[in-house]
Amino acid sequence: MTKIRHEPVAPTRTQRLAPGAAIDPHRHDDHQIVYAGRGVLAVTTSAGSWVAPGTRAIWVPAGTVHAHQAHGELELHLVGLPADENPLALETPAVLAVSPLLRELIVAYTRTQDDHSPERARLRAVLLDQLRASPQQPLHLPTPTAPLLQTLCDILRADPADSRTLTELGREIGASDRTLSRLFRSELGMTFPQWRTQLRLHHALVLLADSTPVTAVAHLCGWSSASAFIDAFRRTFGHTPGARPRD
Repeated sequence: MTKIRHEPVAPTRTQRLAPGAAIDPHRHDDHQIVYAGRGVLAVTTSAGSWVAPGTRAIWVPAGTVHAHQAHGELELHLVGLPADENPLALETPAVLAVSPLLRELIVAYTRTQDDHSPERARLRAVLLDQLRASPQQPLHLPTPTAPLLQTLCDILRADPADSRTLTELGREIGASDRTLSRLFRSELGMTFPQWRTQLRLHHALVLLADSTPVTAVAHLCGWSSASAFIDAFRRTFGHTPGARPRD
């Protein structure tokens, strides 16, 4: 069993992680904003996983047990906030949109070491204002607890390109599509197609971070063509798979 570290203070800093590197499960008494300036970051909790490219940040509330996984060369920017200061009024993890201005504020704030300068205080105030204005993004991939859903989701995690219908998958695991559809809505709060699309997008981000060509990513993640994948990616992330988020 993995031991969960308790780190009372959530650090504010910039650090780099090699491809595939991980930070084991831990928790803070503070809130934390986690942003990948380069590469793709995955944050996992008991409730599911959140994956964020450079146009997104992840909000981790105080007390949440979470682990980090790096995909590609990861430049990690961490912003710790006291537990009594919650500019987002969020008690569960969430993915947030990161505007070009918010990106630069996070990068500058996490690279500054003087905690007491008036300039840093002003920088922090603007950063918090921008955070309050950051909309949440539907990029959460929830983890099921029902055995039937666990089995089905494990099948698709092993091969996100599996294109079988819910009825066909249900035959394999011995459940009706009606039962499975109801479980997706009641337990995960989304439909089966929504969950599968989230899974494929998460997998696509990981593959792209590892420099997999766009056409190959489309195939490996189950899209019918590269253009269909590019369209879905752009609708979700606001840029094409091959574009740098800061452009």
